[in-house]
Amino acid sequence: MNNTIYKTALFLGLMLNTVNAQVINWANAGKEKHILNANIGAEYGVVFGLGYAYKLNHKLFPMTVGAEFSIPSGNTLLDDYKAKAGANVRWIKVHDFQFSTRVQGVFRRFENENAAIANFGLDMAGVVGYYRPKWFGGVELGFDKAIVTHFKHSEHYQEIYPEVKNGWYEPATGGNFYYGVQGGYTFRDQDIYLKFGNVVSQDFKTKPLLPFYVQIGYNYKL
Repeated sequence: MNNTIYKTALFLGLMLNTVNAQVINWANAGKEKHILNANIGAEYGVVFGLGYAYKLNHKLFPMTVGAEFSIPSGNTLLDDYKAKAGANVRWIKVHDFQFSTRVQGVFRRFENENAAIANFGLDMAGVVGYYRPKWFGGVELGFDKAIVTHFKHSEHYQEIYPEVKNGWYEPATGGNFYYGVQGGYTFRDQDIYLKFGNVVSQDFKTKPLLPFYVQIGYNYKL
């Protein structure tokens, strides 16, 4: 049974490389409260995403709360997807240098001919950047962790391995550290940004099938 879980978890590892969080220019806060986001990127494949954030203009610690949804390109819609919800807080501002952190709960689903896998996890990241009203750039370090995972094996797989069992399993299946750079340009009530970087598993020894991520995104503020 342990071997079965391990083999199935390898498929899940393709989904852990998910770094499509919204990028914000903290120096261009404005009075807008709503941020709509669309993005496209390459993680474990080509990924399309949409997001919404509500901005809280706290003078000391400005923050956004929101949700995101992404899906990879594929033949069957909603076989694989990821949903995230959480908060992004700017903690420190020294002249034009700013530091922020992001914490999001994550739900992922992945399905192939052997199993349908779903997990709940946590994505945490910190960004140090230089922010101007018209442009910004920074570096990001984060950790994406799968905490508890549900396995539902296909009938075909159960015929081959009749001892396999469906259900929730813990401890955590695994996680990835990711690090990279990001930058963007702001005009009026809109942002265009690019982010890219590398991914490594939590044991610091192995890398995912695609050990890097790239994303292009667009924000519209209302």
